[in-house]
This record gives sequence, structure tokens and C-alpha cells, in this order.
Amino acid sequence: MAKRGGYPGGMGMPGNMNNLMKQAQRMQRQMEESQKELETKEFTAKAGGGAVEVTVTGAKEVTKVIIDKDAVDPDETEMLQDMIMVAVNDALHQAEEANAAIMGKMTGGLGGFPF
Repeated sequence: MAKRGGYPGGMGMPGNMNNLMKQAQRMQRQMEESQKELETKEFTAKAGGGAVEVTVTGAKEVTKVIIDKDAVDPDETEMLQDMIMVAVNDALHQAEEANAAIMGKMTGGLGGFPF
């Protein structure tokens, strides 16, 4: 009976498969390094014409909140809350865009794998 399937030369992986595995490992290391670098970057956003300023890291942690004293009005707390929310969301969006840009570079714009 004839042997079916397999690779010529025995049980080892063919050269192309070894190269593919090495490339995948290299890409994973590059992604991990880029992710660590991104986590240390800071993203700042303002709201209310600069009355509120929020800074977040690429790890999506708020590191600074600055509120202009003129923005603090006990009768307008809802407006201040809204400005803080807008600034935080904007800064987090910047961090997310930076992450997506790094991932896009690493994957070469592939949307996924075709299998």
C-alpha cells in the first residue's frame, strides 16, 4: 500500500514552515515591545474650551485631571461632569487609535487570517 500525505524526507517540518514559525515569533516579540512602549505614552484631551484637561496612558489609566477653577460652579456640576466625561473619552479614544495603528503596522493591514 502506498504511503499518502506527509512531507518528503520524513517527519520534520518543511523549510517554509520553519521560516513561517520564526516570522510569527518575531512578529509576536515586536507586538509585545510595541504594546509596552504604547503603555508608557500619554494622551491628553481637553473639553469646555480647555476648562478640563485629562491625561491617560496607553494602558488606559487616568494619570492627570486638571480643572480650571472658573469651571467649578456648585450650581453647574452637571456641566463639569459632562466636560470631564468628554475629555476622558477623547483621551481614551486617542490611546485606542494609537494601539490600532500599531496593530495595523504589525499585521500589514490584514483583517484577519483567511481560514
